[in-house]
Amino acid sequence: MANKQQPPFLHLAELTASQFLEIWKHFDADGNGYIEGKELENFFRELEKARRGAGVKEITNASFSEKMKEFMQKFDKNADGKIELSELAQILPTEENFLLCFRQFVSSSSEFMAAWRRYDTDRSGYIEANELKGFLSDLLKRANRHYDDQKLHEYTQTILKMFDTNGDGKLCLSEMARLLPVQENFLLKFKEVKLTAEQFNAIFTFYDKDGNGYIDEQELDALLKDMYEKNNKKDLDHQNLASYRDSIMALSDGGKLYRKELELVLCGEPIM
Repeated sequence: MANKQQPPFLHLAELTASQFLEIWKHFDADGNGYIEGKELENFFRELEKARRGAGVKEITNASFSEKMKEFMQKFDKNADGKIELSELAQILPTEENFLLCFRQFVSSSSEFMAAWRRYDTDRSGYIEANELKGFLSDLLKRANRHYDDQKLHEYTQTILKMFDTNGDGKLCLSEMARLLPVQENFLLKFKEVKLTAEQFNAIFTFYDKDGNGYIDEQELDALLKDMYEKNNKKDLDHQNLASYRDSIMALSDGGKLYRKELELVLCGEPIM
């Protein structure tokens, strides 16, 4: 159910990170990570109204559905009929556009996994606020963006509020992965897999064929193929298999994927 109050800040030419978050939360009414269906119609209608109110002149007499179709062709980069966070960031630029900044730094699943391993410094399986602050600070430096401590704090809190779905003040792997473009977020392929500790242990034991306490690339291939095909009811092609394997092995310790790292992928967060 969409919020009844006036949509915030759509009339502004440039948004702060927290204003962007408010707009996102307002229109992603069901909190599923997309603006879609009725939400999308509401968003486009309100955006049109805000632009007219700000003096942006109409240059077309096209119908609402035609204008919306044109709008989606321009901004729906992966043509899935929905608007995700990175696409909204291009429609409504923030002052530093920190979300797009993230995409330049981490543009693929394997880069994302390597970044996760680097910034989960205590190997807890979560990125806490202080680790996230370090991550964002490095990100902004790499992108040559100026920021001060207050701005860094605002970005950290905004990312936490945006992605911390269970409100525990830290991000697990599946929450943080929502920063990735949908087509790069391979974790979405396994999102229906909700394993208990018992199920996970059974799977780990089954695929650790040589019983050495870790999963190697060959064992991981077998596991991914079976789980993907069970979850998606279709075969996993070689190209995607290689891509998923490389992404997950970026979490590994020299090609050895131990329980804790595999837990993050299959369970979304540590279960032990």
